[in-house]
Amino acid sequence: MACTSCSSSGGCSTSSTKGCGSKGSCSSGCTRLNVFDWLQDLDLPSDFKEFDIVEIRFKGGRKDFFRNTSRLPLITGDPVAVEAAGNGWHLGHVSLKGELVRLQMKKKKVPLDSKDIRNIMRVATEQDVERWNAVRDLETGTMFKARSVVEELRLKMKLSDVEYQADRTRATFFYSADDRVDFRDLIKRLADEFRVRVEMRQISLRHEAGRLGGIGSCGRELCCSTWLSDFKSVSTTAARYQNLSLNPAKLSGQCGRLKCCLNYELDTYLDALKDIPQVQRPLLTEKGDYTLQKTDIFKKKMWFAVRGDNNWVVLPTERVREVLEMNKRGEKPESLLPPVREEEKAPEVTAIVEGSLERLDDKIKASKRSKRKKSKEKPGAAAVAPVATAKPPRPGSPKPAPLDGPADSVSTAPAGAPEGQPEEARRPRGAAARPLNRRGRGRGDGSKRSEGPRTGEAPTGAEPRPPRSTEGRPPRGATPGPGTDSAPSSSADGGERRGRNATRRGGRPFRAGGGEATGGSTPTPPAS
Repeated sequence: MACTSCSSSGGCSTSSTKGCGSKGSCSSGCTRLNVFDWLQDLDLPSDFKEFDIVEIRFKGGRKDFFRNTSRLPLITGDPVAVEAAGNGWHLGHVSLKGELVRLQMKKKKVPLDSKDIRNIMRVATEQDVERWNAVRDLETGTMFKARSVVEELRLKMKLSDVEYQADRTRATFFYSADDRVDFRDLIKRLADEFRVRVEMRQISLRHEAGRLGGIGSCGRELCCSTWLSDFKSVSTTAARYQNLSLNPAKLSGQCGRLKCCLNYELDTYLDALKDIPQVQRPLLTEKGDYTLQKTDIFKKKMWFAVRGDNNWVVLPTERVREVLEMNKRGEKPESLLPPVREEEKAPEVTAIVEGSLERLDDKIKASKRSKRKKSKEKPGAAAVAPVATAKPPRPGSPKPAPLDGPADSVSTAPAGAPEGQPEEARRPRGAAARPLNRRGRGRGDGSKRSEGPRTGEAPTGAEPRPPRSTEGRPPRGATPGPGTDSAPSSSADGGERRGRNATRRGGRPFRAGGGEATGGSTPTPPAS
């Protein structure tokens, strides 16, 4: 919060109403240790008397209480001239007024009727502000000259800041030291050098860090320079309760002392430690003695390990209490881990839901199988369809030539067959005797396969085949009756049909009698 609401052109030695913009790190401390007045917008009753004590802020965030005896209409941020501790006057800015000042005085334990509370003289004029700014410009040079004098006198002290009174009658030197310092010669030298009344004020290292300001390890501005005004003692026991490593480089702040923030969460840790058992001795078991290694206070877990073993055992606090009670009775458990109890298995979802959810999958699989069977039965039925047979010839008439091939490519009987044997009793041999799914694979001989007709094309030199008719054809595998001619089933017509079927299935050339098909015609075997 910058001094945006003040009526004194910034309220912290700036000429703009936006404040200094240094966010608490300026030397005047425009926002350092600032307090928000949440009662400033409330309308007070007409007969209500406002609290007459006002809080005034000075350089470095130093604050003090002054009495507004003249009932001046003051606004937060107004520069006022107040009575100095000795003689003269000093200039400060109003930081808080009203009923909140009463609460601040109660917090800092300042009595309302204290005689140390001085009066406010007047609202500062422009001449007062110009004189105060001119005096502030002398402070930096005065501090460096005073440090050189301290080095000449070889005093074990550190000058951190100098503050001039607004009327330039007094200069206050702030220093820090570990031991008591005799600075009588220093005061004489400084008084002769600067022609002012010198006052030496010793401050602690925490106050020094608060006056100088800085950024802490958390990434934020130091608490002592922004809002913390009461410094409490911090000990290493606070770090031990919080399970922090006792590393001075990490636990100490910029002042060289333990960080004030170690006390912030200490009460929470102390409340959580009430539920943690105190393990002062190792836990005795049959496998060995386990020593406490680590404790997670908020998760209520403790880590134990045997000496020389890096495998730590994690135990809840309830189990640690059980083992401690067993050791008090002189008993030793087999292991630190609690006995494993078999948990009841929860019923499956399919058992809870009415019916089984897998029945839908079974129906889908069954429908897919039935569709596959139907698709496989369709091509088999076409292959089993009966082939049209020619009508029996009249007695004394010559045998008709086959419909799908020349006369010289027809063989009515295999070579070497005895005369007088009926044609229907002779069965085809070789490739013609193989099942349909094994025809045309070329396993009968070791010769290479020749390129045959493509799928859907008739062999070269063959006449187009007329459509089949199923009239009068006996079923497959039945012995033909008397008067029927078996030539179409054993002639080139059958080989042609088989080759065409093989071409439909795999695109391979057909073979009749175990040989290769070349040129689309079947060679005529020699007659016996």
